Amino acid sequence: MCGRFAFYSAAEAVSDLFGVNDAGLAVTPQYNIAPTDLAAVIRLTPAGERELTMLRWGLVPFWSKDRKAASRMINARRETVAEKPAFRKAFRERRCIVPADGYYEWVAGESGKQPYYLSSRDDRPLGFAGLWERWREPQTQQSLETFSVLTMPSAGHIANLHHRMPVMLDDVTAEHWLVGGEQQNPPALRELGAEGRADQLRFWPVAKTVNNARNEDPRLIEPLPDAEID
Repeated sequence: MCGRFAFYSAAEAVSDLFGVNDAGLAVTPQYNIAPTDLAAVIRLTPAGERELTMLRWGLVPFWSKDRKAASRMINARRETVAEKPAFRKAFRERRCIVPADGYYEWVAGESGKQPYYLSSRDDRPLGFAGLWERWREPQTQQSLETFSVLTMPSAGHIANLHHRMPVMLDDVTAEHWLVGGEQQNPPALRELGAEGRADQLRFWPVAKTVNNARNEDPRLIEPLPDAEID
């Protein structure tokens, strides 16, 4: 799964990589994005243009009676996303890209779970396949927009850390993913990122201070002393 991630690249880098027409949104660097936090996503406007906006992590289905589901629906499985009631409509109609510079995984060891940070070997931002949804509070009709990250079975050396990993998009698959709509073939879209792009990732152990979601500091992603980078 993907339970924490970081996004600290400049908006210009996201614009260059993902073709956002207006990346002028001021996004504060985040090194410890946790469920229910606000995070940047890229989606299509009604006019068909890409926009960078802030949504809350943890999808609340449009039919939900309350927002309690948010903390549980941070990830959607690629294998079942087209059928699950919570995700299937968003999968057809409201897909997005979640820009990230890296994400965290925890590995059990003799001294407890050790956090690792995974990022691109070329230091460029990653693009996770995501879904977004708009939910209205029944009493007040106040709108809440949320998102979930699509995951798939881990590939290559990433499987040594965790059995799941985010579905990562490149320039071509990002275009197909964002289009959405009934004219697209959900089974084919579900295969996007099937190769995993795991060979483009590296990882290293980091300090356990990342375990506390309130901690927010660039030092969270720094390798431990004498750590090996895989």
